[in-house]
Amino acid sequence: MRFPRRLLRPLGVLAGLCVLLGVVTAGMAFPLVGGAGMLSNEAGDSVTSTSVDLVNNPAPQTTTLTDSDGKPIAYLFDQNRTEVPNEQISPAMKAAILAIEDRRFYDHDGVDWQGTLRAVVANSASGDVVQGASTLTQQYVKNYMLYVEARTEADRLKATEQTPARKLKEARIALQLERQLPKEEILNRYLNIVFLGNGSYGVAAGARTYFNTTPDKLTVPQAALLAGMVRSTTQFDPVQNPEVATQRRNLVIEQMRQQGMIDDAQAKDAAASPLGVADPLVRVPNGCNGAGDMGFFCKYVVQYLTEAGFSEQQITRGGYTIKTTLDRRAMEEVKRSLDKEVAPDAPNVANVMSLVQPGQEEHRVLAMGSSRTFGLNADEEQTSYGLPYQPVNLGAGSTYKMFTAATALEKGLGINYSMQVPPSGYASPIYVDGGGRPIPVANASEGLPPRLSMTDALAQSPNTAFIKLEEFTGVPDVVDMAVRLGMKSLATTPFVDPATGERTDRSIAEVTKAQKLASFTLGVTPTSVLELANVGATLFSGGKWCPPTPIDTITDANGAPVPITEEGCQQAVEPGLANTLVHGLSKDDISGTSAAAARAAGWNRPMAGKTGTTQQHKSAAFMGAVPEMSGAVITFDNSDSPRPLCDGGSGPFACGEGNIFGGKTPARTWYGALTPLLAGTPPTPLPPTDPRYLEGGAESRIPDVVGRSERAARGELEGAGWQVSTRTVDNRADEGTVVGQEPRGAALPGEQVTLQVSSGSVPAPPPLPGAAPPAAPPPPAGGGDGPPPPDGG
Repeated sequence: MRFPRRLLRPLGVLAGLCVLLGVVTAGMAFPLVGGAGMLSNEAGDSVTSTSVDLVNNPAPQTTTLTDSDGKPIAYLFDQNRTEVPNEQISPAMKAAILAIEDRRFYDHDGVDWQGTLRAVVANSASGDVVQGASTLTQQYVKNYMLYVEARTEADRLKATEQTPARKLKEARIALQLERQLPKEEILNRYLNIVFLGNGSYGVAAGARTYFNTTPDKLTVPQAALLAGMVRSTTQFDPVQNPEVATQRRNLVIEQMRQQGMIDDAQAKDAAASPLGVADPLVRVPNGCNGAGDMGFFCKYVVQYLTEAGFSEQQITRGGYTIKTTLDRRAMEEVKRSLDKEVAPDAPNVANVMSLVQPGQEEHRVLAMGSSRTFGLNADEEQTSYGLPYQPVNLGAGSTYKMFTAATALEKGLGINYSMQVPPSGYASPIYVDGGGRPIPVANASEGLPPRLSMTDALAQSPNTAFIKLEEFTGVPDVVDMAVRLGMKSLATTPFVDPATGERTDRSIAEVTKAQKLASFTLGVTPTSVLELANVGATLFSGGKWCPPTPIDTITDANGAPVPITEEGCQQAVEPGLANTLVHGLSKDDISGTSAAAARAAGWNRPMAGKTGTTQQHKSAAFMGAVPEMSGAVITFDNSDSPRPLCDGGSGPFACGEGNIFGGKTPARTWYGALTPLLAGTPPTPLPPTDPRYLEGGAESRIPDVVGRSERAARGELEGAGWQVSTRTVDNRADEGTVVGQEPRGAALPGEQVTLQVSSGSVPAPPPLPGAAPPAAPPPPAGGGDGPPPPDGG
């Protein structure tokens, strides 16, 4: 019997299919080994492994970052997908996908043999794909291998190759899967995994993208449009090809009518309705670039999670909900103040700030931002570099003097210690160049008294006083103190040789300690603004350091909590030291270098603060803290070749010789953010001081010898180990009486104590020009001079 040529091809295909079906059926019963076209044990294992993965491993889902109130900040995803349970998908959506893709879904066991034969004959006869052959279960398997298992382009090509081997594996997995999962679960998983175009994976993302709705609210025409796009998201794209998409949608509606899913009237109304696609489409921005002003915070969260052991794949595919510590109002005030002081488009100038909440169990990052806009367009002065938390190479200036002060307190001095303030030009034995020659130290202002209390010195910030203090503390201990209080990156950031510009294999802290670089107290090292803010949080936490965490809670796609490993808190310094140092920093807004900025902002509550300016005015900084929060600001030239900055009326700008100081733009930014943020709340008092750190320990206390004779005073002091010098001063006290001493109360070990010894008389002042000579006094009773009236010292 002869068959028409047009029937030979389908009959051949049908015969081959019958053989294939036999192999599939036999393969389900037992693994086949060896022989051409037979399945090996390895292939059988692969099928079983994939089947197990399909049951146990979810599809990639979108991770959502929220603020502290649970409002979304950013979305992080490899595939924009949010899985929803069956009850949250409208019946219309389920009906539409079954009508067009698998009308016999509830009748087959994973492979629709009847439908496959029908499709093979129809497609072979027409020479085109006019009927689909894969069941929803098979399509789910294919989508899983494409969107979950595939990691490379080669994997994706293999998952979609049109070969009998791939089809056979797909069929075998589908048959196994139907034995493990109920039909409703398979349908739900399919609707959650399928790609629907325009970056939307799954029905939830599709509903939001095209109709700005949720999957439980999808109507018949909306569901029909989405279902119709499964075959080709490009061909049936309702934005690019609305007419073709409408025809495809109406075809789905007709299939639903023919299969009794909707009646004639419903079908007619649905087909007559407009597409109703959102204009523009509701796209979910991927990554921190979609976080706007919170982009820097978002990027810090990702870095923090990565350092805590989360992989990029976990973050972008895990479907986590990460509730962060970000306070949206604090973020708004920080950004407003940053931009007020430095315009976002200011060329080569960045103003950055971080805000941290103190605490005994954790230090929560409340906000961080930059005047520079977060983004990738450098031509618009955008940047994605972590400015508010990565070290700023230009340093934070005199803010580092608080580390020298803290070290001095720990070594026995008190915050009331009267520090020596050498004049500008002071040649310190520890502040030297590479050849060992002293480098003269200059102060920013002249006319300072020869001695200041440590509190006043922190407020007025004379460089010579702290270099002198560092001679006592030693550089290594000051570096260690900085790291302990929060400047952790100093111990991990490679030191860059200033002469060659080359990175060394040792950290900044290691090199600074080894070379005893006395410039450390002047804040010349790269500084993280976030870490500097966290130093204030450490002080206001009774000396307890905690990592600046941006994480409140993490839950997985099912709402179960996800643990995160964070570094534990550490007691950096004694509580009494921290509390007393807070008081030592409490005059900056009153009589210190930020007083003008404080007055301008109407600041009226207790605080701790310290300004800083680098030598060439290329950067300036301010650290300020109150019991509720601690913040730091650095303003700097962030170009490749930084220049000095001038603080002009319209904001800082690069100039020949800078005049920016920490008390200007940085302090104004800090006060400008915190004043409105704290408005309406009563001022919180500073913590109580500790007498040990207020007046110093016994090892630093000097006997008070005022009123003693010179001989007795010298003997007592030298007996206690102090060096003594004297100078005679005119005074009516008995000659040889000590009427003053410097220092008084506390001194550095080995420091010389100068005694002021009375001459016993005060010479009469010279007569004014043109004045008559004074009359001779009457002779004293008894014929001699009486004793001088007491002077009181």
